[in-house]
Amino acid sequence: MTYDQIIGDLKKKIYSPVYFLQGEEPFYIDQIASYIENEVLSESEKEFNQTVLYGKDLDLPTLISYAKRYPMMANYQVVIVKEAQDIRGLAGKKDDDVPSAKKGGKSETKDPFLEYLQKPTPTTILVFCYKYKTIDKRTKAAKTLDKAGIVFESKRIYPDKVPAWVNQYVLSKGHRINPKAAVLMAEYLGADLSRVANEVNKLLLNLKAGDEISAKLVEENIGISKEFNIFELQNALGKRNILKANQIVNYFSANPKANPIQFTLPQLYGYFLKILLLHSISDRSQNNVASILGVHPYFVQDYESAAKAYSRDHCIRNISYIRDYDLRAKGIKASSANDGMLMKELVYRILH
Repeated sequence: MTYDQIIGDLKKKIYSPVYFLQGEEPFYIDQIASYIENEVLSESEKEFNQTVLYGKDLDLPTLISYAKRYPMMANYQVVIVKEAQDIRGLAGKKDDDVPSAKKGGKSETKDPFLEYLQKPTPTTILVFCYKYKTIDKRTKAAKTLDKAGIVFESKRIYPDKVPAWVNQYVLSKGHRINPKAAVLMAEYLGADLSRVANEVNKLLLNLKAGDEISAKLVEENIGISKEFNIFELQNALGKRNILKANQIVNYFSANPKANPIQFTLPQLYGYFLKILLLHSISDRSQNNVASILGVHPYFVQDYESAAKAYSRDHCIRNISYIRDYDLRAKGIKASSANDGMLMKELVYRILH
């Protein structure tokens, strides 16, 4: 099931006895678990019927003992296991390696966790928050979990999809966001959705319903320099504005913690990769280009301008430069220059 389907069912009070929430992106795991923790039981019911456990302090027999309890003066009890990836033995063994015994000609598992999953307590809502990885699908536990309840995988979002995600998240909150503001947030905050959502929520505190989040608001409240940020550097490079590009890179050099080279280089790499891709697109209609490049139509004109400034061969050369300086910054290629000097050299080579 998708995140929206799960939340939709929860709002309709359609509950599953087991929710196994797993994956590299913790945001959706936290959102589903938080909804169950806050909304399934009333405040009076939570006192006796809601338990939050932590995987590092938990073993499977203890977990099962909690899951088998019956609710007191409520229809359900909720058991939420945070850091479930730290429960020893949770994943189990591959396929049918679990010891079994025969009774009456039938094979029965001796694993109490699997036994519980095969017949979960109907009045218990058991939630696993299994973060940053997924359970091995070849294990008996994984196959049994899939039959016992809902298994949800929260996948890491690609960086180029973050602006669209920001836009959708802001819309869900009853507001709008300027396309440039969404890109600024994505490029400055990265693909950590929990961090991005937290910053969006802070911005919304200053807005009235329906108001738009502007680029200026983002710059003023998230510590992004209005004139000297990665977005403006790309813009200066795209226009081959040597003076502006050097001003920005000098600012980056003087403020390395706010503008680390490890963040800047991947952004520049992706930027020139998009310009290179644009050279191969025959249908240059705005919506088609935006779809292929994975950018908002608002920015298509900027990429078209940059494509005129950099030929296909020039883009390939710049991508090669960026790769080379990335290796130097990581110490893979010997270099006595610091990060600031490396950025200045790279910008010079890109522009000449």
